[in-house]
Amino acid sequence: MRPTGTPPPRADAGLAAPPPPRAGGAGLFERLRNRRGVRQFVKFGIVGASGFLVNLAVFTVLQHYTPVAERAPRYMWLFSISFLAGGVSNYFLNRVWTFRATGHVAKQGAQFLTVSAIALAVGLVVSKAVAPWLGAGHRTWFLATLSGIVVNFFINKYWTFREKP
Repeated sequence: MRPTGTPPPRADAGLAAPPPPRAGGAGLFERLRNRRGVRQFVKFGIVGASGFLVNLAVFTVLQHYTPVAERAPRYMWLFSISFLAGGVSNYFLNRVWTFRATGHVAKQGAQFLTVSAIALAVGLVVSKAVAPWLGAGHRTWFLATLSGIVVNFFINKYWTFREKP
C-alpha cells in the first residue's frame, strides 16, 4: 500500500527515457526527407533539370547542323523538337525513377503530354498576372516556372502516375 499523498508509480518506470528532441531544424528536415511525396518532388526536380539539359543539347546540335536556324519558322521547328526531346526524357525518367509507374506506357505518355500543356498554360497565366509588377524578366519567369512545376508534379502524381489500389 502506498502512503497517502504520494503519486502513483509511473507506467513507464524502469524504461529508458525517450531521446530528447533534436536542436534546430534537423528534426523537421528528417521528417520532410522521410515523406514519400517530398522525395518524389525532389526527384521530379532533378528529372526536370536533366530534361532541360537534354532540351539544350538537342537544340544546340540541331542549330549547329542547320545553319539557317535564324529564320523564325526553322527556329520554331528546332525549338519544338528539342522541347519534345526533353519532355520525352522527363516522361521516361519520371515513370521509372520518380513514380515507379507500371501503367500503360502510351496512355501515361498521353496524360503526361496533356499535363505539360496544362502546366504551360498555368505558367503563361501567372506570367501575365505578375508581369505588371515584376516586369518581363527573370523574376516573372521564375514564378511562372515554379507554378508550372507545382501543377505538373501534383497532376502527374495523382493522375498520370497514380498507383492503382
